[in-house]
Amino acid sequence: MAAPGEAAGAGRNPFAGREFGLRVVSGIVLAALVVAALVLGGWPFALIWLAAGIVGAAEWIGMSRTGPRRLLVAIVAATLLGTVLCLHGRAPLLAGLAILGVGAVLVLVLAQGGPGRFRALCGLLGAAVIALVPVALRDAPEIGILGPAWMFAVVWSTDVCAYFSGRTFGGPKLMPAVSPKKTWSGAAGGLVGAVAAGIGIVLLARAQGWSPLADTPLPVVALVSGFASMLSQGGDLFESALKRRYGVKDSGKSIPGHGGVMDRLDGFFAVALLAGLYLVLNRLGAV
Repeated sequence: MAAPGEAAGAGRNPFAGREFGLRVVSGIVLAALVVAALVLGGWPFALIWLAAGIVGAAEWIGMSRTGPRRLLVAIVAATLLGTVLCLHGRAPLLAGLAILGVGAVLVLVLAQGGPGRFRALCGLLGAAVIALVPVALRDAPEIGILGPAWMFAVVWSTDVCAYFSGRTFGGPKLMPAVSPKKTWSGAAGGLVGAVAAGIGIVLLARAQGWSPLADTPLPVVALVSGFASMLSQGGDLFESALKRRYGVKDSGKSIPGHGGVMDRLDGFFAVALLAGLYLVLNRLGAV
């Protein structure tokens, strides 16, 4: 994800230029596709996240130079496809977990070297979070459309508000050793935007009767949305550190103006981990 909170360059309009235009257009198109799939639900929504998981894993395997690349990507793709078909097709949960377990064993056996095995396993499990969590939220009757809609609202608002506030106000750098263009003003703007968006989407869900979760007290919504925004920005910084570690500017080139799928979903992945934890606790009856 391209550096939310970047400081404006001296003497020029920070929102001008071809790259900014590409970023805006591709962002609008992607958001429209994802929102349309969210409204439709079912297989359209599942297939979008399956594709995102596979492409993101392929970018990670390539960026981290984990081999054999093509074989590992094929195993990850087959594993995710089998797991999604199983779980979204209402098969027993254990069947989906078994497929995921077999895929994990295969990547551990076939990846080259100890560090390569760890990277390959991380790629598979990270892709599984992306491919499965948004769909599981959408399919859960007690959560429904509100779950992924809240994730999108918080993560997208964090990105957009951080990007614009950071470029507008500049100021002290957030973590210059990791991502030299991100600023504290951008981080603060992203946090405020996420809290406002999280509350807004819950109020909309109340009005539309989307989900019982919409009755969550607004102070709790604000706290969780703020925490999710910090997770999102932390995921962004973590991916920046990974790219610095492997000497690349972007994880890929699949999204004009944004880089690769990993660049677009680094913050979303961190929030998906939080949502996945909620799903597990909810299934166990702890929340």
